[in-house]
Amino acid sequence: MSDNLRSYTITLDNGLWLPCVEHGNPAATPLLLLHGYTDSWRSFEPVLSKFPASVRAIAFTQRGHGEAGKSAEGYAPRDFASDAVALLDKLGIGRAVIAGHSMGSFVAQRIAIDHADRVAGLVLEGSFPATMGNASVDELWREVEHFTDPVDRDFALAFQSSTLAQPIPSALLETFVDESLKTPARVWKHALRGMMDADHTAELTLIRAPTLVMWGAADAFFPRSDQDVLLARIPGAELSLYHRAGHSIHWEEPLRFASDVAAFVEARTTSQQAA
Repeated sequence: MSDNLRSYTITLDNGLWLPCVEHGNPAATPLLLLHGYTDSWRSFEPVLSKFPASVRAIAFTQRGHGEAGKSAEGYAPRDFASDAVALLDKLGIGRAVIAGHSMGSFVAQRIAIDHADRVAGLVLEGSFPATMGNASVDELWREVEHFTDPVDRDFALAFQSSTLAQPIPSALLETFVDESLKTPARVWKHALRGMMDADHTAELTLIRAPTLVMWGAADAFFPRSDQDVLLARIPGAELSLYHRAGHSIHWEEPLRFASDVAAFVEARTTSQQAA
């Protein structure tokens, strides 16, 4: 871990412990980073130190994943969203920019819908309004529903590789695979089923936070049509298009990702100060 990253573990009132890592000035505008399906805070390790000190970037591991507490149940988007808000409470943070990747972006939507007063801005990377009719998700479920422990490493490698359209360092990819293997088979099942059973399409119009939709044109999971729904239904949402990237933009283009997100966060800081 880089010397300029601070790590700690927060235990929520429900007993779950969530590993956290942060970078930046503790007094700066908070940016809460929510990782994707079977990832952990380490998903954001390549970009954390690339944020300027004017952004307090906080990455944490969501329940059931990585080294976080693994409850017997509670893997619907609302459960993950409640954990994130409880974490903000523990950190004494009233409002934050919430940024999520893939599953994390779906959880971020839920936070913005149910806890609007806690969201200063919303960043949705590799996102979607629902998974119904998504052939890639359906294919993933046909594999995952039969999982038993231990999860097969070759499958985890193939899954993580499928999120990429551009190469990343092999050591990084292996780290992400290692983190996926810390997710028990039952969480692979429950978290994916939780996403599949939820549909935010009708509620997206309730989001009032400034929203940045980040999408890689080579995303193999969620097509441009999903982004168009997000842009049409979330008031004032804007698109940041990465022409060569796949589903995991922050792995493939970490410098641009950090720069774009930092600019978005700093714009929220400026607007709050002006108000």
